[in-house]
Amino acid sequence: MTPDGIIVRKLDTAGDEKIRYPGRVLERTASAVVLEAFFSRERMELGYVTLKLGDRFVEYFYADRWYNVFVIYDVDNGRLKGWYCNVTRPAIIADGQVSAVDLALDLWIAPDGSVLVLDEDEFATLPLAPEETAAAKCVFASGKAASRCVHSIQCARYAWP
Repeated sequence: MTPDGIIVRKLDTAGDEKIRYPGRVLERTASAVVLEAFFSRERMELGYVTLKLGDRFVEYFYADRWYNVFVIYDVDNGRLKGWYCNVTRPAIIADGQVSAVDLALDLWIAPDGSVLVLDEDEFATLPLAPEETAAAKCVFASGKAASRCVHSIQCARYAWP
């Protein structure tokens, strides 16, 4: 792995690894990492967005926040597809690796500003401690959740070349 290479691990609430993929570190601070990764699966029709092999993801992971944010760009034309905000436990950022425990609840923000909350039913069934449930729900506690999510990143900084 190169010095700026990183492995991303998505974990379930039991700590079992569900997904692992490589990325490249774009920026790192004491409590966050910004990385670039490329979608490596076949085409996925999600209803609100289509993900294609090679789509560019600029991913923001935070060790002090209950979410991460993926800015997704189209492989064919570089256009912004939208922002995908995952509700997670705070990320564990280590040398060469970032891990996040997925809490199922997600937020999709389209380029036109429309917002879609995803997987509320799955979130409701997770075996979480009451304080974890409260912390996760705080991400969406106000009508400004979407703008907080998007404005917490500087997506133009890492726009498609």
